[in-house]
Parts: sequence; C-alpha cells; structure tokens
Amino acid sequence: MDDARLHDDDARLAALRRLEVLDTAIEEPFEKIVTLVRTVLAVPIATVTLVDRDRQWFKAQRGLSRTETPRAISFCTHTIAQREPLIIEDALCDARFADSPLVAGPPYVRSYAGIPLRTPEGYNVGALCAMDTRARRFSPADVSILSNFANIVCDELELRLIARVDHLTGALTRRGFIEQAEREIARARRYGRPSALVMLDIDHFKSVNDTHGHGVGDQVLHKIASIAEVVLRPSDVFGRLGGEEFALLLPETSGREAVEVAERLRQAIADCSMPLPDGGTRQVTASFGVSELSPLVSSVATWLESADTMLYAAKTGGRNCVKLAASL
Repeated sequence: MDDARLHDDDARLAALRRLEVLDTAIEEPFEKIVTLVRTVLAVPIATVTLVDRDRQWFKAQRGLSRTETPRAISFCTHTIAQREPLIIEDALCDARFADSPLVAGPPYVRSYAGIPLRTPEGYNVGALCAMDTRARRFSPADVSILSNFANIVCDELELRLIARVDHLTGALTRRGFIEQAEREIARARRYGRPSALVMLDIDHFKSVNDTHGHGVGDQVLHKIASIAEVVLRPSDVFGRLGGEEFALLLPETSGREAVEVAERLRQAIADCSMPLPDGGTRQVTASFGVSELSPLVSSVATWLESADTMLYAAKTGGRNCVKLAASL
C-alpha cells in the first residue's frame, strides 16, 4: 500500500491540493528554513519545492531567480517517486540529469540533495532541496540535517492548514477565507470571469446563547455549516469570519446567480429545526448580503465591505432575507 502511493499521482495531487499552499504568498517559517539549509549545508541554492501536475513551484527559495520550472526537467519529480532521500553528487555523471536545462544552463545545478515532503496520508507532495553548482558529496550528517528540516517543513504545512480551518464548524477561518478570496480575485480578473461574495449572519443569535446556553449556540453554528456543505457546490468556499458571521465565495457566479444560491441556503436554514437539550426544537434564520466582483473592488477588504453593507441592509430590512449590492 505504501509503495502504491508513490505511483498514484492523482491521489498525490489531491493531497497537495488539500494543503491549499500552491501559489500562496511568502511565509516566514519556510523562508527561515531555506535560509538555514543554505547556511548550515554551505550550498548556494535551497528550496521548499511542491510538485504540481506539470510544474514544480517553490514555496520558498534561495539562490534562484524563478518561482517555478517545468516538472519534466526537475530533480524533484524523481525525489517524490521514492521514500529515501535523492542524492546526486555529480549531475553530469547521471544520465537522468546531464542534459537538463537546469544543469547545462542557469542555475547550473551540479549536485543535489532532496528529501521527500510526506503528508500524514503518505503522499510525497514535494521536496526540501539543497543544491550546489559544483560536484560534492553530501555526508550522512548533511542528509540527516536536511531530513530534520524537511520534517519541520511538513509540520509547518499541516499547521498552516489547521490555522485556516475553524475547529467548531469545519469552515475556513477568517484568515483562510481571505487567502482564498485573494486568489479568487486574481483568478477572476486574469480570465475575465464572474465571481461573487456572500456574507451571512444568524439572526438573533445572542438570544439563542442567552436562552439556551453557549452549548446550544455552538450546535447551531455547526448545523449551519452542515447545511451549507449540502447546499453549496464543491467549488464554493465557506468560511466563518467570527462569532455567528459566515461568508461564501462563489466562483463563476454572477450577482443574480449568487442571490439564488443565498436564497436556497436561507430557506434551508429557515426550514431546519434545531434540537434543544430539553427535547424541544428552535427555528433560526439568517440574513444575507451579496456583492458581485466588480472593477471597483480593489481588495478583499473592499469586497467584504460591500457585502457587509448589504448584510446590514438585510438586517435592518426585517432579517431573514437576501440583499444584493447594486452593480458598480
């Protein structure tokens, strides 16, 4: 079973997607690791490399001028095909790499040490790499040090994911949602595609906590998330911004279409009876504000502000309804 995972690239790519780390911004923990690798092993090049379907992308790097290269010419595509470290003392003497553009041209890699980055599910999603422009031997101590750093990289990848998921509802945290929204703005604008953002707030949630206790309040939050999971598409993003406030990110969706999605979710919430400890039930409702991505949306903050303005209009307009921001 363990070896089978080395040859199931679709499952490996799914594990990589789960980390939601590709094409993300610079993050200090990974920057520190590549700096330490370069210093401790005395190499000019160090990378935290993630291997996508057709490319290798550098989450962090030192000594390179690029953020990605084709997978076909990479050392790391060989590294992820095995459990052990991949050590190349002289690339010119290895038929797999002697003619590689990365060896024959910049950055003129001559020696390489790569440790697979393994997820808890057992998939190699990338490698921590140390490279030199001269032939050299990597000692057992060097490989051990690099392996320890690779373990730290794997831990950081999991920690950043945990920090993005709300433990109570399973929705993205505010931080995680904003990261996804930033990526969606870039994607939608790059390809000229529609996108919409929805904010929702549970009506009279304070009275739920005050009357039935915070335990019931937590159950309501969890139930709302469960309902959203059923109503929303796999491509949609659901996040908890704080307290009883949630947000939806709807790619490939116009403002009017987003209103329809919000209405379905609003109705599903209103139709659901929340169980109480005494055997009774309580109905809850939610108010929604919708904002379509427009040229005037300069950031996630302004997009959220637009949706929040409509959420306020829904609250003051009687609650349990959906309001759409006017097209700008």
